[in-house]
Amino acid sequence: LKECPYLKFYYKEPELCETLINDADIVIFGGVEDESYIIERLKHNKIVIRSSERLYKEGTWKAISPRGLMKKYNDHTRYARSPVYLLCDGGYVASDFHIVRAYPDKMFRFGYFPRMKEYDITQLLHHKKEKGYLELLWAGRMIDWKHPEMVVKLARTLKEQKVQAHITMIGDGPCREELLREVKQAELSEQVILKEFMPPEEIRKEMERADIYLFTSDYKEGWGAVLNEAMNSGCAVIASHAPGATPYLIRDGENGLVFKSGNQTEFTELALRLIRDAHLCTSLAEQAYEIIKNEWNANEAARRLLVQCDRLAMGQPIDFEASGPMSKAPIIAQHRMYGHLKREHHTWNS
Repeated sequence: LKECPYLKFYYKEPELCETLINDADIVIFGGVEDESYIIERLKHNKIVIRSSERLYKEGTWKAISPRGLMKKYNDHTRYARSPVYLLCDGGYVASDFHIVRAYPDKMFRFGYFPRMKEYDITQLLHHKKEKGYLELLWAGRMIDWKHPEMVVKLARTLKEQKVQAHITMIGDGPCREELLREVKQAELSEQVILKEFMPPEEIRKEMERADIYLFTSDYKEGWGAVLNEAMNSGCAVIASHAPGATPYLIRDGENGLVFKSGNQTEFTELALRLIRDAHLCTSLAEQAYEIIKNEWNANEAARRLLVQCDRLAMGQPIDFEASGPMSKAPIIAQHRMYGHLKREHHTWNS
């Protein structure tokens, strides 16, 4: 990082950084709480593109707090008519900011973009089949809101129904010991293996071997980059509707399957469906790979962002992309999202 001539540290060169921020045509700002860096730009009506995860991960009920509403007004709502725009890092961000009437018609789909690998997808899927058995994978911190316990419950059902499939779980955290106890007590050692924390590159190798990826987090998962990585790695994904990445990346029945967050019955039914339908599993995996390769990757997101920056700098109106990064972020309330994804995925980009 020290060798990057374009990288400046505010704490090392505050005056230079302030000048760059104030004089730039456009500033992209990732902070939500501390506006001190951009306050002069905001005062002088200069273009700012903000980036944020959702405001109310723990529930939209927090929006009724008078103190919270005042802060949101000062930080966001009062710039509704100013050249201030929002990159929505997750499918629930637009709805959260709509609650406080911020950024009307100025919110773009965006997110996080881990490294995208290019594969011969046909060859990759062929290698997966060479294992001779079906591999399901879960990876992440083993904490309550990521719900790893759902995977162990799934393993119980697979064993009871004598379904031939293997599950690998990777990660550490406060839930790990309880998961190990449950696996031992239910005699699931042949169905489930728990591996300790691995570096990201090692997890990607596991994804490249896996047939199905299980994404079980709830609303506290602002995005969930493992979803990008699993789709890029040619996995058929079963995803909770609650993480921020799911509404943007998954088209239910086309490039993945969506279950209602916390619904063990639906989660299990979808897993059984994929395990028993090899053609569907392959089709979802192929389409998952394609959407990451063609739309949801860092190069494409950066290209689209630069195009929009050029338009804004020249005073041209917003020209939203048809789909993917920099398309118009739809405003869908949290309690309606599951129904939207299950019912309207085929018209998602309309």
